[in-house]
Amino acid sequence: MIKEATAIANRLNQWRIQRISNKNFLIILAVIVGITGGLAASALKALTLYIATILQNDVSWDFRGYLYLFFPLIGIMLSVLYVRKFIRAKKMEHGITPILYSISNKSSRMPVHNVYSQIITSALTVGFGGSAGLEAPIVASGSAIGSNIGRFFGLNYREVTMLLACGAAAGIAGAFNSPVAGMVFAIEILLPEFSIPAFIPLLIAAATSSVVSRLLYSEPLFYLVTDSWAFDALFFYILLALCVGLFSVFFNKLNHAAKGWFQKISNQYHRVIISGLVLGVMIFIFPALYGEGYLAIQELLAGKSTSLLGNSIFASYQNIGWLVFVYALVTVFAKAYSTVITLHSGGNGGNFGPSLVMGGILGFAFAYGINLTGLVELSVANFIVAGMAGALSGIMHAPLTGIFLIVEITGGYALMVPLMIVSAITYFINKSVLKYSIYTQALAESGDWLPHEDRDKTVLKMMKLRYVLERNFTILHPDEKPMDRRLDILHTKRNIFPVVDDNQTLIGVIYSEKLFEILIGEASADKTMKELAQPPQDIIRIDANMYEVMRKMDREDIWILPVTDANNKYLGFISKSAIFNKYRALLMRLGNYLE
Repeated sequence: MIKEATAIANRLNQWRIQRISNKNFLIILAVIVGITGGLAASALKALTLYIATILQNDVSWDFRGYLYLFFPLIGIMLSVLYVRKFIRAKKMEHGITPILYSISNKSSRMPVHNVYSQIITSALTVGFGGSAGLEAPIVASGSAIGSNIGRFFGLNYREVTMLLACGAAAGIAGAFNSPVAGMVFAIEILLPEFSIPAFIPLLIAAATSSVVSRLLYSEPLFYLVTDSWAFDALFFYILLALCVGLFSVFFNKLNHAAKGWFQKISNQYHRVIISGLVLGVMIFIFPALYGEGYLAIQELLAGKSTSLLGNSIFASYQNIGWLVFVYALVTVFAKAYSTVITLHSGGNGGNFGPSLVMGGILGFAFAYGINLTGLVELSVANFIVAGMAGALSGIMHAPLTGIFLIVEITGGYALMVPLMIVSAITYFINKSVLKYSIYTQALAESGDWLPHEDRDKTVLKMMKLRYVLERNFTILHPDEKPMDRRLDILHTKRNIFPVVDDNQTLIGVIYSEKLFEILIGEASADKTMKELAQPPQDIIRIDANMYEVMRKMDREDIWILPVTDANNKYLGFISKSAIFNKYRALLMRLGNYLE
């Protein structure tokens, strides 16, 4: 069955190569990716809403608050069990970071299971109340759709990467009904170096996904009524930007620290139980933490300033202004902790949605608190929107995505200038403290982040040592003498010989000069290969990083080194000439991608 499907795909591919140019075919595939990504986004939203509706509407109000204590635990546990049961040996990775890693280190290849597993696990996590966003999973699902469609048709790295980005753009466009933000996100986060032609497939994929999503979900995510912004409030927008910028630094550091906290709990089920119960208690105290939290923002934008306390145990105090302010401020930090708990305990979701919610509530608390002083009267809704854009800009290092996304999903085009000011300031605050975004920090620490400004490092890190490994060397054995292998030594084209025992263990190396001296009688012929062998200048492991290998060769002025596995079993040699040849090929491929 698989062979027949492969044969059909090959015939189809040959037919389209003869009749359709790659540029036109890429446009067709962008439409397909857009439709599929829009359907995936709609399916994820529908499934999550279905789970949340069952849990919230089919449970008596008398007990629902107490069940909040256990819903998140159940959702995260189901997500973990799904991964263990159905993904098994496959590695299940969450968020945007694995996508960036795939682009820079895995030739934009993403596992097929991400198409559906991201939807299932994130719907379970967020539908049961996990405090995370759905956008990162749908971006991962869309990226996997694009990547695998490109690979199915045998496209090259540049084209597969473009379709992967189209899938990501379709995911954002479908999740928010915001095609421009989807395109900008793909360019700003996944394709930092782009060209004008890259706009076309991205635009088509994002627009197509948005159309599909709008057919199924016509209601806007948020609705903002505003005519303009007051110039007198400019100073307060700047103050808000400073607050959101500092908070974004706090959240990024908290997210990084949380990874270490949860790694200390080695048993995954213990981690889920502890985290789930803590998360349940937090949601019981702060109901706005349940799921993505968009409902809380919708209520605040509608002018219901007391809605945060409405369904909480503090509902009887909702008319006390200063308590509303304090509760909102505490909710922002509680959302930060609940998000990292959800994501690092085994739940599937992202920081995209929580960033919007945290920024929005922080903007509300800021404007509401200023208004309580009676000195000025700020538009609370405008500051909520500005806070959302600022948080997204700072946390993700994506100011353009923050601006265009908020403008599209709220209709707040009149607020373009405040959004630009707040987004720019929060971005520069976070960037000045933290060199890397929340998506790239882990990759940078592991040495897997390939900044586009360092082209040599990028190309070298794309190489896999096994693809440049040279095996055509004459292997000598420890007990042999040079005269025993006279013909092999004279006819080889190599000037270095590995000495390997019967267990394939590397004993040492012998250079041809020493062997030729023996063969022409200028040196004693009584010594064995083991006695003649000398330790190599260094040994490279097969899983070594090519960038580090090249640095070592340059530093020690070495042109060739033996390669072994982890058990010192001889595999072959790695030479600078082979690296240079592969480097030129990859540089041409990377150049095509960046055109």
